[in-house]
Amino acid sequence: MKKNKKLSLIEVISMAVGTMIGASIFSIFGLGAKIAGNNLPEAFLLSGIYALVVAYSYAILGGKIISNAGPIAFILKGLGDNIVTGALSILMWLTYVISISLFVKGFAGYLLPFIHIESTAFAIGIVEVIVISFFTALNFFGSKSVGRAEFYIVLIKLLILSVFIAGGFMTINWGMAKPSFDTVHTNGLLNASIIFFLSYMGFGLITNASENIKNPSKNVPLAIFISILFVMGFYMLISLVTIGNLPLPDIIKAQENALAIAAKPFLGDFGFILITIGALFSISSALNATLFGGANIAYSLAKDGELPEFFERKVWFKSTEGLYLTAGLGLLLALIFDLGAIASITSTVFTVIYIFVLISHLKLQKEYGGNRILIIFNLIILLAVFTALMRYQWETQKSTFYASIFTFITAFIVEYLYRKYKKRELKINKISTGA
Repeated sequence: MKKNKKLSLIEVISMAVGTMIGASIFSIFGLGAKIAGNNLPEAFLLSGIYALVVAYSYAILGGKIISNAGPIAFILKGLGDNIVTGALSILMWLTYVISISLFVKGFAGYLLPFIHIESTAFAIGIVEVIVISFFTALNFFGSKSVGRAEFYIVLIKLLILSVFIAGGFMTINWGMAKPSFDTVHTNGLLNASIIFFLSYMGFGLITNASENIKNPSKNVPLAIFISILFVMGFYMLISLVTIGNLPLPDIIKAQENALAIAAKPFLGDFGFILITIGALFSISSALNATLFGGANIAYSLAKDGELPEFFERKVWFKSTEGLYLTAGLGLLLALIFDLGAIASITSTVFTVIYIFVLISHLKLQKEYGGNRILIIFNLIILLAVFTALMRYQWETQKSTFYASIFTFITAFIVEYLYRKYKKRELKINKISTGA
C-alpha cells in the first residue's frame, strides 16, 4: 500500500471513537438503563476501567507487533500456532460480523420512528438490507475512503451530542441522577458494566488496521488510550444528562431510540430530530468502521494462515470475497437475532479473546515490555468479568448462555476440521514486528 494511503492518527482515532459511541450510546443505551437504573454513569465508568485494563497490553503489544490480525497476532506470538489460536481467530472475525448486525438493528430502531413507519419485522429487515449494502459499497473504495468518511461522520456526531449535553445540563434534575449503592442497585451496576464492556471494544479496530496506519509503533498506543478516555468522558456526560432529564421508566420504554426521547424535555421536537440524526450518523460510523475492521481481519487472518484461503482476497487488495462475506453474514444475524442477545454474546466472545491477549502478554513480557504484576492483576480482573458475564446470561436468558457456549464450541470444531483435512500451517513470517 502506498504511503499516502496510510491512516493518520486523527483518522484512526475517529474510527475507534465512531465505533464505540455508536455501539452503546445509541444501540444498547436503553438496555443498559434497564439493568443499571440511575447508576448508569457509574456503569460506563466501571466498564471503561475494564477497557483500560485490556488497553495496557494492547498498547504495548500493538506498538511492536504490526499486523491487521491485531490481537490474534499477539496470541500467535505468545502461544504459537495451535488449535486454540486458530479457534480464537475465527471467533475474532465473528465478533465483527455480530457487531455489524448490532449496528444495523440500532439504525433501524432510530430511522423507522423518525420517518413515521411502524417498526415491523419486514420494515426493519428492509432497512437492514439497504444500510448494509450502502456501507459495503463505501468500503469498496478502501481504507483511505473509510478513514476520511469516518472523520466527518464522527465530527458531526460529536457536535450534535455536545448540543445534547449542553442543553441537558441546563435542565438536569440532580436528584434523579443520584446513584444508589444498596445491594440491588449495586448488582445492577456491576451487571450493566459487564454488558457495557461491549461499548469500548471499538478500540480493537486500531490494532486491526495497524498495517494501514502511519507510524504504527507510536500512533497505535496513542490512539488506543486517547479514544478510550475520550469516549469514557462522553459516555458519562450523556448518561448523566439522560437520567437527569427523563424518568427511568420512560428511558426503558423507549429502548430503541432512548436518547431521542430523552432530548424532548429540554430541546423539544427539535431535540428529537437532532438526536435521531446524531444516532443515524453514530451508528453509520460504527458500521462503517466495523465493516472495514471485519474485512481487514478476514484478510489478515487468512494471510497469516488462520482462516480459509477464501477469505484472503479482500476488496482493496483487488478482490471482494472477504468484505462481502463479512457483510452478508452480519445481515443474516441481524435478521435472525434480537438486540440484547447479540450484545451479550459479543461481549462474551471479546472478553475471552482479551483474556488470551493478556496470557500472551505474560509470555511475551520479557521481550516486549510491561509490568508483570500489573498484567497478572489485569488478567484476574478480566477473568472475574467473564465469570460475571456468563453468570448474568445464565440467570437472565439461558438461551444466550447456550448460544455463547455453542459459538465457542463451533469455532473449535471448525478449526479442528480445517487443520485435519486441509493440513494448514501458520505462515508466522508474515507478521512484522517493530520490536
